[in-house]
Amino acid sequence: MIVDERMVTYINSLDRGNTPFLNELEKKAREDRVPVIRREMQSFLKVLLQIKRPRLILEVGTAVGFSTLLMSEYAPETCRITTIENYEQRIPIAQENFKKAGKEDRITLLCGDAARVLTTLEGPYDLIFMDAAKAQYIHFLPEVLRLLGPGGILVSDNVLQDGDLIESHFAVERRNRTIYKRMREYLYVLKNHEELETSILPLGDGVTLSIKKQKQDG
Repeated sequence: MIVDERMVTYINSLDRGNTPFLNELEKKAREDRVPVIRREMQSFLKVLLQIKRPRLILEVGTAVGFSTLLMSEYAPETCRITTIENYEQRIPIAQENFKKAGKEDRITLLCGDAARVLTTLEGPYDLIFMDAAKAQYIHFLPEVLRLLGPGGILVSDNVLQDGDLIESHFAVERRNRTIYKRMREYLYVLKNHEELETSILPLGDGVTLSIKKQKQDG
């Protein structure tokens, strides 16, 4: 963990939880070993959604639809979410969860490789949530920036790889070195991109919060 476990436990002990449906969905996902966003990340998103009040959200990485439904619950009722998933076995589960939650009219699930699907979309989106294959974030970024509107927010989850990113390349397991290299590149680009202002937060397994700068008049 990148944050002291006792501190995380204490912070999460104060959390009120979500709706009964979301609580049950989270419990089932964890039992099935399906990755869902951590409790502290959930709180962060809820506050961010209340501040930003997005009209259009794009999510890259649906899994079983937990984060999609969380955003739909805490965003304005008029908000519409487009979410992309490539893992075929999870797609019908996510679709069924959207239906059970009564949110299918507010959520559009697109199936396929995000690298391809992103090129077919038109923005601008007010908020983009990146929570897919970590090694692909850097490859998704050009299309994500194209789709993000001025003043729009990009949130990228799980960017610190359980602390591996601060280790030497040789200290990282060989099977994780590609992710390590690409994620370090991704963070560098986010922090140095002329169109973005980015903060890297030690929350959960690391999250970046980026805002796309608005053009100055004159």
